[in-house]
Amino acid sequence: MRKNTRRLSLLTAAALAAVVPVVMLVSGAQGAERSEARTEPADAGPGAPPAGTHWVGTWTAMPQLTEPGNMPPAPYTQDGTVLADSTLRQTVHVSVGGSHLRLRFSNAFGGAPLPITRVSVAMPVDGRAGVSAIRPGTSRPVTFHGRASTTVPTGAHVVSDPLDFTLPAGSNLTVTAYLATGQQSTDITSHPGSRTTSYLLRGDHVEATDLAGATPVDHWYFLNAVEVWSPARTRATAVLGDSLTDGRGSTTNHNDRWTDRLMTRLRTDRRTADTAVLNQAAGGNRVLHDGLGPGGLSRLDRDVLVQPGVTSLVVFEGVNDIGTAPATPDAQRDVADQLIAAYDQIVMRAHARGIRVYGATITPFGGNTPYDDAAGHREATRQRVNDWIRTSGRFDAVVDLDRAVRDTDDPRRLRPDLDVGDHLHFNPEGYRVLAEAFPLRLFLNRPLPPGFGYN
Repeated sequence: MRKNTRRLSLLTAAALAAVVPVVMLVSGAQGAERSEARTEPADAGPGAPPAGTHWVGTWTAMPQLTEPGNMPPAPYTQDGTVLADSTLRQTVHVSVGGSHLRLRFSNAFGGAPLPITRVSVAMPVDGRAGVSAIRPGTSRPVTFHGRASTTVPTGAHVVSDPLDFTLPAGSNLTVTAYLATGQQSTDITSHPGSRTTSYLLRGDHVEATDLAGATPVDHWYFLNAVEVWSPARTRATAVLGDSLTDGRGSTTNHNDRWTDRLMTRLRTDRRTADTAVLNQAAGGNRVLHDGLGPGGLSRLDRDVLVQPGVTSLVVFEGVNDIGTAPATPDAQRDVADQLIAAYDQIVMRAHARGIRVYGATITPFGGNTPYDDAAGHREATRQRVNDWIRTSGRFDAVVDLDRAVRDTDDPRRLRPDLDVGDHLHFNPEGYRVLAEAFPLRLFLNRPLPPGFGYN
């Protein structure tokens, strides 16, 4: 059974020269997200955070099995062991802030348990991303069940103890970890597309102000999420996506993906300042099948549904499913059918958790090698899928990113000024336009309508 929905066309604040609607709301989105407040037990004890608060993710990175080319360089990978007697320093860009935080480390794809000897958090020098130095006096030790060390079981993740640490909204956070024995496998968990520089150095330097002589790598390893203890009104929107959301074409250490820019817009409006943005995307990712990371359908529960504080989901994924399927009528007809069914499943499963789902249309790839085929079979699939996203009424709102960024003279292609050069990915200006296409009203804190979640 489907909802009887009514779509309203909206003009985005970043509308193009052509006057076309890029956002459509359906009746299920008339109220915005619900809050999941957890109150402290009566015997919480002195110093406990106040009642009416809950954990909310403020930063995430989709975990993946690390490819050989993205492993830590020698001597940090050798003889079946990774990062033995090594310090790993990473910075991440958070969305909402808080006075208490906790970290999550993932061993989802590890071939052996992951022993972590010590961890600290600090503010980076000058508040910058991708630097090896921390601001003196800001380093604090992180514990796990009251201990400095922990071991993350194979296929699992571990969450640290809550830490009293003031984390401003929109800031960068430094996380430093030391692994005494390293991980006894060359199957490790990471997020290769960090667009942020991390640092590796032999020995235990967790408390060091700077890591002189450290090896820079533009990847995140093991660190999966940062959460903050926040008021009940604080909430998060997750984004299920591929390299267009992971930020290929953005500027390393500048945090200018479209999700970063959306985060800034939300933070500067008092109505939405308490909304976090969780980027759960990876380059090469697909909805239907595993590839670079597990497919969107198979990772939905881990990356979205169980994330604390998530009340809305943006689905902006599908171009890799179309582009990797054979350019034949039968194959493209099949991938379109499967994508539509997959979107329907994502909506149904998210609705059951009280999460609104916003569908984003697939952006153009005309002229891209190898996705654009001469006969136009893949472009026909993109048009068919986008038509379903716009008109089915299945999503709680539709954000028409296709119309926001396409070349009005050749709608099969991206606007030249937004194209990084491969006719598929965006430059920083393109990512700004994508972020501007999302009306802030989608992220207001309002109750769900009666009957929400039936399908």
